[in-house]
Amino acid sequence: MNSKPTSSVEEVLQKLEYYCSYQERCHVEVQEKLRSFVLSNNEKDTIIVHLIEHNFLNEERFASVFSISKFHQKYWGKIRIKNELKARRISDFLITKAIKEIPSDEYQNTFDTLSEKHWETITERNALKKRKKFCDYLLRKGWESDWVYEKVKELEK
Repeated sequence: MNSKPTSSVEEVLQKLEYYCSYQERCHVEVQEKLRSFVLSNNEKDTIIVHLIEHNFLNEERFASVFSISKFHQKYWGKIRIKNELKARRISDFLITKAIKEIPSDEYQNTFDTLSEKHWETITERNALKKRKKFCDYLLRKGWESDWVYEKVKELEK
């Protein structure tokens, strides 16, 4: 990233308040954004503290919104959601809490619907290749491997 010309702390603060207000952000994303501004570490820390105190930045809220939205919009499984949150350096406690917010009956129904739809779309004639494509797809999306392998056995019958 190219550094922008030196900005005042107030200008950067205003930009980051907007950045955090139109979409939930985690600390890592805000720190990455702060790197694009020429500020001292002390000024950056002051900005992050301000964002937290004024509720623009909240890791718990971020983890919750992230897990629910990725589940509903991209049909990610709990494993993928957990790994993505870990990559954003969210604490294990918050990850566990966010994943528990996904309703288990809805999770199971989504898995069944997604797997059955995907099974029907695979045009591969070779049974082993079809099985591999099916399993790879669902494992990449972060679904539990035991569920995936049970489902493929069920669908092959």
